[in-house]
Amino acid sequence: MPEMNVKRPTLSLLEEDTIKDIYDAALRILESTGVEIDNGKVLELLHQNGVIIDFDKKRAKFPQDLVKKCVKSTPSEVKLYSRDGKHDLLLKDNNVYFDPGSTAINILEEGIIRKPLSEDLVKFVRVADYLNYIHVQSTALVITDVPARFVDRYRLYIVLKNSTKPVITGAFTKDGVHEMKKLLEILLDKGDVTKKHMAVFDCCPTPPLEWSEITSQNLIDCARYGIPVELVSMPLAGATGPVTLAGSIVQHTAETLSGIVIAQLANRGTPCIYGGSPAIFDMHQGTTPMGAIETMMIGCAHAQVGKFLGLPTHAYLGLSDSKTIDSQSGFESALGIVLGALTGINVISGPGMLGFESCQSMEKLVIDNELCGMALRMIRGIQVSEELLAEKLIRDLGPGGHFLNSRHTLKWFREEQFLPSIIIDRLTTSLWQEKGSKNSYQRAKDEVKRILFEHKPEDLPPDMERELDSMAEKWKKD
Repeated sequence: MPEMNVKRPTLSLLEEDTIKDIYDAALRILESTGVEIDNGKVLELLHQNGVIIDFDKKRAKFPQDLVKKCVKSTPSEVKLYSRDGKHDLLLKDNNVYFDPGSTAINILEEGIIRKPLSEDLVKFVRVADYLNYIHVQSTALVITDVPARFVDRYRLYIVLKNSTKPVITGAFTKDGVHEMKKLLEILLDKGDVTKKHMAVFDCCPTPPLEWSEITSQNLIDCARYGIPVELVSMPLAGATGPVTLAGSIVQHTAETLSGIVIAQLANRGTPCIYGGSPAIFDMHQGTTPMGAIETMMIGCAHAQVGKFLGLPTHAYLGLSDSKTIDSQSGFESALGIVLGALTGINVISGPGMLGFESCQSMEKLVIDNELCGMALRMIRGIQVSEELLAEKLIRDLGPGGHFLNSRHTLKWFREEQFLPSIIIDRLTTSLWQEKGSKNSYQRAKDEVKRILFEHKPEDLPPDMERELDSMAEKWKKD
């Protein structure tokens, strides 16, 4: 018998032949129909590298051989570094990491949905810094007490000051990438951002088959700096994408491949994460439900396409369309987190989010952290060895025996069992009543207060903090 044997549970929605059909269809669309790009510099870059450009229509048509060549030049893994060296991550194969969803325009607090302020983002980042199954930070909120021109860089400034974890972020302006790169260089002590990646930048095409001037500029700027990009295509099945799930995956593939080509032609070898936030379009309500099972299916399936191409993967899962923390927010989030983990998606964005990817909640983030921990335990699978089969122990104890005080139990229970926090209620009924009969939301609320009171993120070195603050002061003067 082998010393240790374990099967990792997996989910596969597409057969390999089907993935090849999707990929081939996307290649034909890029070659025959192409993509509209509202940026003259990007069009000129593509033109110089063999892409067929109609400058009047701002349309780019990509030869299939060029697309395949650019996919091959894209790294198969991305290492993300943390400030303290304790939270470094490797995005490859079936490694799974979680981060809060990005760029929510609302926050839920005390049952009220409102616009977020800088103080809200500081608190949110500190809670995420504490949670052990939230591996990556995000610029989770669009703060409204900072002028719009500076919001993108100020959000990153807040994250870098209040957490040691790597961050997924993004620019809203054409000069945003340049300013945000300066922030990252401060943390690297003037180090090279091309060699030590502490941040990933989201770059999102506009469905169907378009790249805006700002986002395409962000994409080539990140590429030229060697900063990893996460390509987040988001077709809405039935609205800005075909209503069929397979059709939306084809469109998602075409849009993502076009971004890969742009990045690789700007700087061959640029790390690209094959990501996305597609959804269905609810024909009854006119909304974009992230908690719909079909949305989750598209997300898991597009990640399979990314894995087929040998690229790191990302998807928006673990969200809920509920406007409050209730049973709907629980089951929708749990389902997405579990399905994403089974698929082996490298970066799963969404914990903490409510209301169609538009609202964040610290209490939900704390609850979702438990779901992430459970999902990670599940994909470790069931380990089997002679010792773990426990045949001798069962025979020795025999009928009527118990295992509580055995050395085997003491040795293995922490390894075999996920040990939840106080968020998960496993008390006896009487003890639960003694402790106030609190539900999961009330316990999460208490936990958020405790974290904010007790947890202090690791301080920045004083010289780095002064430089960060100096940049923020410059923006204020501007």
